[in-house]
Amino acid sequence: MTYTQDMTTYSWYQKLKKPSWAPPAKVFGPVWTVLYLLIAISFGAVLMFSIQQTLPLIVVLPFVVNLMANLAFTPLQFTLKSNTLASIDIVIVLGSLLWAMTAIFPYAPWILYMQIPYLLWVSFATLLQLTITWMNR
Repeated sequence: MTYTQDMTTYSWYQKLKKPSWAPPAKVFGPVWTVLYLLIAISFGAVLMFSIQQTLPLIVVLPFVVNLMANLAFTPLQFTLKSNTLASIDIVIVLGSLLWAMTAIFPYAPWILYMQIPYLLWVSFATLLQLTITWMNR
């Protein structure tokens, strides 16, 4: 993305109607930095357990779905500038995270616990995204 595209995207997002409880843009970077670290550790552990065949592949599936949906959010929201697609995607992120947490618990409860901050943020972000989509329909 070029600087001009970046500024156009920023301008587009700034012009959207947002609820009064929406956090300032500067909050998202630090929060996601911490969350991506937790996601990397837990996904890495799930992948390692799967390779070692101590975890069924079916338990890995929701983590893969979650990671793919999570990575799709930014292009859907900021490249395509589609609040609707971003809303659908973030619901998939939330649903696949709940699925992943449920699936991993019998095998590695610590991974579930590690996902709690991610779950809290994604729950908030889902509500925020759905609200922004509704306000800008």
